[in-house]
Amino acid sequence: MNPQESTTASLTFEKNPESKSIIRFTDCDPFNHLNNSKYIDYFLNAREDQLSQHYSLDLYKLAAEKGIGWVVSEHQIVYLKPANLMETVVIQTRLINYSEKDVTVEFTMWNESKSSLKSILWTRFSHFNLATKKSEIHSEKFMELFREVVVTLHATSFEERVKELKGK
Repeated sequence: MNPQESTTASLTFEKNPESKSIIRFTDCDPFNHLNNSKYIDYFLNAREDQLSQHYSLDLYKLAAEKGIGWVVSEHQIVYLKPANLMETVVIQTRLINYSEKDVTVEFTMWNESKSSLKSILWTRFSHFNLATKKSEIHSEKFMELFREVVVTLHATSFEERVKELKGK
């Protein structure tokens, strides 16, 4: 069911979707660790797949048919432990904040057993109209979806959240 075409009131969405990825050779540095710049690629690719799988949101279809999308306006990332060549990692994502024009998503990368936290990323995305090339207010259907899936955190800053997650 597509959230931009139907109400989310009767649906239950996964608030903390997760998926697995294998760290590939071409994405690693000479030490066989995932290159710092590639963490963001892994995070964004996982989120794109999760949006499609869990919320029936096809970002490319939205851009092509409705002329809307989201652009990255800010990243905050911390690297805690290396992700190693050919290691399977678990990437969890969650919507942690939203407004009429922005959403903030938290990404975490764990080892396969989720016993070791490797990285945390907060990304703010601005809703964008491709025709006008300006930010745009979210539709009520998107706001309904956001209200349904937002995860309220105890931490009020990125630094607090890193400490909170490292303490687990």
